[in-house]
Amino acid sequence: MKHSRACVVVLLVVPILWSGAAYSQQPASAAPEPEEKKQEAIYQSRGETVPSGYVVDRSLASYSTSLPAGFDRELSSLGPRDRWLDIGAGEGNAVLDYYTSRYDLMYPDGPDEHSKKARAVAISIEDRRTPRWNEVASRLEPDKIRYLFGKRMREYSADELGRFRLITDHLGGLSYARDLSRFMEDVLAVLELNGNFFSLLLDVRPETEPDPALYNDLLLLTEIENPDGSNVKICSWLKSISCVRVTCELNTELKRPIELYRVQKVCDSVVVPPLVPVSYTAGTPPPRLYQLRKLTAKSPAQPPAQETAKSLAEPASRQPEPR
Repeated sequence: MKHSRACVVVLLVVPILWSGAAYSQQPASAAPEPEEKKQEAIYQSRGETVPSGYVVDRSLASYSTSLPAGFDRELSSLGPRDRWLDIGAGEGNAVLDYYTSRYDLMYPDGPDEHSKKARAVAISIEDRRTPRWNEVASRLEPDKIRYLFGKRMREYSADELGRFRLITDHLGGLSYARDLSRFMEDVLAVLELNGNFFSLLLDVRPETEPDPALYNDLLLLTEIENPDGSNVKICSWLKSISCVRVTCELNTELKRPIELYRVQKVCDSVVVPPLVPVSYTAGTPPPRLYQLRKLTAKSPAQPPAQETAKSLAEPASRQPEPR
């Protein structure tokens, strides 16, 4: 399963569907009604109407080659008391692949019996399940896997979802959510202490600047700016969230800047610096622009120093895997 990173060239080829002019020409509106309707049409598309780039059948092998280093290790180390949440799961193939004998052969040191594996929850805006989902679910004990659909991540309460040791998002909510800061709040609310969130974004300003030629005629899909118009990198914004440890990796094998993120929750006093949606254009994924809002006195950017020091001093049960 652990293929070469070169596989990402095939797995992440996502043509960008968008309409309208550049961000500087967009009205200062988070998501005009026509764009919301266009995006909803993409979510509900079926058969030949599914636009190019809207992939719903990604396998676990795709996750393995496309998500940040350490994902395979974290997944294989989960036990029966742990839970895995996959956001934007589509058909749920990644979850189903986890329960196959082929996965067991790839990870002989991991649990090779279904009863010893973690429970998994797949979330999708639309119901993309195939007969394979029902077939696998029928062979597992009740509630081993769940498929939730019909709502956005923000519409689920933390009590409704429960807590998870591992959360993945392969071009799901992090790439499509209109309210990006709210999305991260919701993810971190259901992530266990020392748990990990793995995701990625296409066409962003990465922490480490790649070859400038990558930006020739490139439409950046997710941008953040300060009130004065200066740019804020996505990685920097993620690192400014309190109570998390963030690593960012740059992948340029597609000759475009793709940044991979691993976010580990290290304490519970999470504060996400708020972003104000400025523009949102329907697409796969949608181009989005946000403005960073200043935190108020009631919302400190960091937790109390004593709590932070204590949390970072305590050894995590699963440390980030070195490259």
